[in-house]
Amino acid sequence: MNNKLQIFTNGFIKENPLLVLNIGLCSSLGVTTSVFNGLGMGLGMTFVLLMSEIVISIFRKLIPDAIRLPVFIIIIAAFTTIVQLVLQAYVTPLYDALGVFLPLIVVNCIIMGRVEAFASKNKPQDAILDALGMGIGYTLVLVLISLIREFFGAGSITIWSGISLNILPEDYRIGIFNSAPGGFMVFGFLAAIVMAFKQHAKGGNK
Repeated sequence: MNNKLQIFTNGFIKENPLLVLNIGLCSSLGVTTSVFNGLGMGLGMTFVLLMSEIVISIFRKLIPDAIRLPVFIIIIAAFTTIVQLVLQAYVTPLYDALGVFLPLIVVNCIIMGRVEAFASKNKPQDAILDALGMGIGYTLVLVLISLIREFFGAGSITIWSGISLNILPEDYRIGIFNSAPGGFMVFGFLAAIVMAFKQHAKGGNK
């Protein structure tokens, strides 16, 4: 039971794909200008990661090593296409907002890394826990970055396309948070906090 729990919670802090492993940063920082976009990207990534890990784990013993990477890409691309079509049909504003970052899920380092390092070597039930843990950890960080950037940069929180809660008066907004440097600043602060937390935890275990 403890092993299962560890697999599930690894993605929260210990092996968080963004703040600890530092992979998948480009698309993550590119879509976190609003909470709506960050949450949508996180859920889309989690779906693709979950379904890809399940399929690859089930067929892991049947996939030849020589062609495993092309097979992985095909599987990931199939589920990415499903996400694209569903968003385009039912959540068009989110589809338009994510733009090129949506199809780039296919080559996202987070998904490729997890299917190669974990799903291809473990049973489906463990792959499900890993995918959910990594997906939740990824989504939480995206939403947190989006929340900080949108609050200080735009003075609002977007709960749906075109529906925002205006909180911070315009005179108190910090425009840099709407730009790429602002995204890196927020990411850097959060990564430093996680690093400090981990160092503190190590010190407490001595």
